[in-house]
Amino acid sequence: MSDKEIFFVFEDALRYTNYLKDIKGLSENSQRAYLRDLKKFSDYIAKKDCSTYRQITSDICSEWLGQLFADNLSAKSIQRHVSSGKGFFNFLKQNSLVDSSPFDDVVTPKAPKNLPEVLSPDQVNNLLSFPAKKPQDFRDLAILELIYSCGLRVSEASNINIDDFEDNKSFLRVLGKGSKTRLIPVGSFALKSVDVWLKHRNKIDPDTKALFINLRGERLSVRSIQERIKKIAIAQGLPPVHPHMLRHSFATHLLESSGDLRSIQELLGHSSLSTTQIYTKLDYQHLIRIYEKSHPKAFLDS
Repeated sequence: MSDKEIFFVFEDALRYTNYLKDIKGLSENSQRAYLRDLKKFSDYIAKKDCSTYRQITSDICSEWLGQLFADNLSAKSIQRHVSSGKGFFNFLKQNSLVDSSPFDDVVTPKAPKNLPEVLSPDQVNNLLSFPAKKPQDFRDLAILELIYSCGLRVSEASNINIDDFEDNKSFLRVLGKGSKTRLIPVGSFALKSVDVWLKHRNKIDPDTKALFINLRGERLSVRSIQERIKKIAIAQGLPPVHPHMLRHSFATHLLESSGDLRSIQELLGHSSLSTTQIYTKLDYQHLIRIYEKSHPKAFLDS
């Protein structure tokens, strides 16, 4: 068997990675996730009597799914593995390395659609009222205010540069998923917090382009932001808070007050309105709570 016949050869893997990065615009984390899934599939295929891509059948792919179930992977994780396989074989089809994809006939399990976790407005106010004393505290407050004000992903917050602000910092230019840029208005509380942090930041390193830096002048990582927010939430008597909860809270609170789902889609940077519609379920739950609390005939007298 030649190297060219071995499944998932290095050249194809490298080309696929470049495709994910340059054409699909996926982040490095997404690229790595796809390749990890494909490596698992490659290891499984190595145990089968397959010397070329064309010998991989839908039955083999279905057996692989069964193995993932046996390994106790969640339905959502299995969906991602199948998506990785489908994407790779579609890439092979585009490059005439296969005639069809063995994943076309594979039925994936439906993952339960869990509603996103959100904070109430009171919880957000509690989180944002932590006492800032040290320079990194003022930085963390600016991060919290900006994520909640603009509905940012944590990676977007980490990647913000000073020159991403426009119109006297009234708007923030954000590079989101798929290398799509969107312009988001910045609230006055967030703007004030950013201005206060900039005074401390410029004493640490006035020349760096990154907005959020550590005390060594290095751009603050996604992991560091996650850990700082979790620590602050616990100190404020809240359950551990993930940055994405602030993004969900941003969308939910906007929908509750405006009902404008289309505008929220634009602010969040969702390519499809169906992705944003999950917040309508949260808004519906909010309305139910108000009804049950306020309507005199919400419950039968016991």
